[in-house]
Amino acid sequence: MSDLDDLRQRIAWRHHLIGWWGMLVFLSLGIGLEALHGLKVGAYLDPENRLRRLMWTLSHAHGTLLSLLQIVFALGLGRFGTWNRGRLRLTSFFLIDGWLLLPLGFFLGGLWHNETDPWIGIVLVPIGALFLLVAVFLIALSALGLDRVE
Repeated sequence: MSDLDDLRQRIAWRHHLIGWWGMLVFLSLGIGLEALHGLKVGAYLDPENRLRRLMWTLSHAHGTLLSLLQIVFALGLGRFGTWNRGRLRLTSFFLIDGWLLLPLGFFLGGLWHNETDPWIGIVLVPIGALFLLVAVFLIALSALGLDRVE
């Protein structure tokens, strides 16, 4: 087994674990949001907290979806794409950091807010989105297989 194959396996394992643990966390967050709704908690349901409800719902939805993306990346890593060590590490970095920053930004944005503006934590959202775009671009580039440098 080459060094690159070993690296692919280690990174695939990392993303596999992150994906499943992330699914647990973000699905639990969704259940928690349903509980807040079912218990009619004012800090979640009152009209002045409409923005909190939106931000936390976006956090749950993005976190769940991005956890699935981690699992898909892990499953596909050994099956497709032309990778070199640098691109593989960079893609993993951007994919993980985007997965962390995007839902965290939405969650923090709803934590302390006024009626019309989310809290400053929302600035993590565009950073996380940019990281995800870079990761997806690198994955798409690898899928093309244009450079066979290993």
